[in-house]
Amino acid sequence: MTRPQLSDIPGQSQEWPGTVADLDPAPDHGEESWTGRDRLPGRRALITGGDSGIGRAVALTFAKEGAAVAVAHLPEEEDDARRTQELVEAAGGTCHLFAVDLRELAANRQLAKDAVQALGGLDVLVANAAYQMTHDTLEEFPLEQVERTFATNVFSPYWLVHELAGELEKDGGSIIVTTSIQAYEPSDHLLDYAATKAALNNLVVNLAAELGPRGVRVNAVAPGPIWTPLIPSTMAADKVEGFGSDTPLGRAGHPVEVAAAYVFLASDEASYVSGTVLGVTGGKPVF
Repeated sequence: MTRPQLSDIPGQSQEWPGTVADLDPAPDHGEESWTGRDRLPGRRALITGGDSGIGRAVALTFAKEGAAVAVAHLPEEEDDARRTQELVEAAGGTCHLFAVDLRELAANRQLAKDAVQALGGLDVLVANAAYQMTHDTLEEFPLEQVERTFATNVFSPYWLVHELAGELEKDGGSIIVTTSIQAYEPSDHLLDYAATKAALNNLVVNLAAELGPRGVRVNAVAPGPIWTPLIPSTMAADKVEGFGSDTPLGRAGHPVEVAAAYVFLASDEASYVSGTVLGVTGGKPVF
């Protein structure tokens, strides 16, 4: 199947948190392009930030590989979340939705409990939810934004792992964290966001050492420029124009092109892979 070209993305903007429906061109989440090969039969996965973008692609590809999924999303993202659920169910999968803001410990504890109850257990945690908002200078970054970015991007994954480690160790679970090329090649206008992604890389290595003896693998995926609603809803239109064209491959990536890494890391094919960061960056280096 031929995907829409992402080599010449036009300038555009959306109100935060954005929506897939307004992206030009439309991204590929694997709706038609992904063929399941029974790589995750019977697995139960919780995916945060699963309403759109990378999270939607992970939910859909996991479902096509035989997994049941629970998707956490912000209340403001209800429409996109419902569309994710429709796509998963159309593919023959099961998708539970949880509207939740993950900036508070209590919300993460409740999500962990609700997801395990809905799925009847948990085998895979995908900590993907993230917040970013760009600014041109240090003084323009609101202090409350820095707190929000770290709470969403770093504290929530830690809290969820803390709550779910005991459940995941029952049958050799897998934790996959979304980091970013920003951890290695930070942009000035993403000052706080880039810092959180570097922190997550470190967290993944430590968690892999801590949980490995308990049979839980912990890895990360570091995407490069991927075409999702996060981009036009958090960046100026002139920065969106040509998004991803500075990569060696000369274009942004589709969400489904990143989801393949999550499928691999969640599957038995990665049974000896832990403590690693897998870059899906269009050729940008992750070292």
